[in-house]
Amino acid sequence: MRAVDTNVLVRLVARDDPKQVSAAESFVARGAWVSHVVLVEAVWALTSVYELEAPAIATAVEMLLNHRELTIQDSRAVAAAVEQYRARPAVSFSDCLVLEVARKAGHLPLGTFDRALGKLEGAQRL
Repeated sequence: MRAVDTNVLVRLVARDDPKQVSAAESFVARGAWVSHVVLVEAVWALTSVYELEAPAIATAVEMLLNHRELTIQDSRAVAAAVEQYRARPAVSFSDCLVLEVARKAGHLPLGTFDRALGKLEGAQRL
């Protein structure tokens, strides 16, 4: 299966450049894989550049999870991270994903100095 880079994923969500959106849609039409790194980078771009708030970010990630042509790396961990993020938007999506990947791997608690992350079940503030 082919994979996509961050900018392709951002085009699919932001839809701000018709030519690039068309190229992105054509590329993923035969199926494409999205790594956690690309997903986290895309969320960062949508937050920082496009200034989307947490509810819109969560909706965008859910849209990508449900996209019929995309396969998201460890989609169950990503879905759990979105759920955590919706419940506590003060915690970054990337932190929620780190916690859920650690949980799935059976490596809890997750040690952190982050106050917000440290409040989530499975995390331990140091």
